[in-house]
Amino acid sequence: MLSNVTLVFLSPTFTYTLRRNARSKHMRIAIKGDGTCVVTVPKRVSAAEVDRLVQKKAVWIKEALENLKQNPRPYSWVGTTAELKKFKSSAMRLAKDRLLHFNKVYGFRVVSVGIRNQKSRWGSCSSAGRLNFSYKIALLPPHLADYIIVHELCHLGEMNHSLDFWRLVEKTIPDYKARRAELRA
Repeated sequence: MLSNVTLVFLSPTFTYTLRRNARSKHMRIAIKGDGTCVVTVPKRVSAAEVDRLVQKKAVWIKEALENLKQNPRPYSWVGTTAELKKFKSSAMRLAKDRLLHFNKVYGFRVVSVGIRNQKSRWGSCSSAGRLNFSYKIALLPPHLADYIIVHELCHLGEMNHSLDFWRLVEKTIPDYKARRAELRA
């Protein structure tokens, strides 16, 4: 269930989207690349609790919105459906080419590769060998796209983020820590 709420105690006022999610365990606030604010809460959370959270985080929200105005996110997409299809196609070619390249080192069994319009993840891996990537990898610099592709590929060997997993990543991306930090920034 989505609803829009306008905050008047911030100057200037702004509207956020309240999303109630039965699977959420915690309340969280996210500022999207397009400047929208989304507050996601478990279904059982009262409106008063949501108000308290938003008021408590009001300064952070305002600073995050100002920061986004001054430093737009370079990997956000705004465009037509046809343009999005082109990016998905480009992302698929990129993912398959780089998976072939890196899997020469690892030799993992990749069952399928998918490109999705994922909102909060760059990629994912299933234990069945299915790798999925956000179309946004096509918008990234090549060294960051490679990191994401190798990260998900290595989950076929280690389905966790243990030391063994990071050793696998390090085989082909020795500076993975720097790339990860760059991606998170």
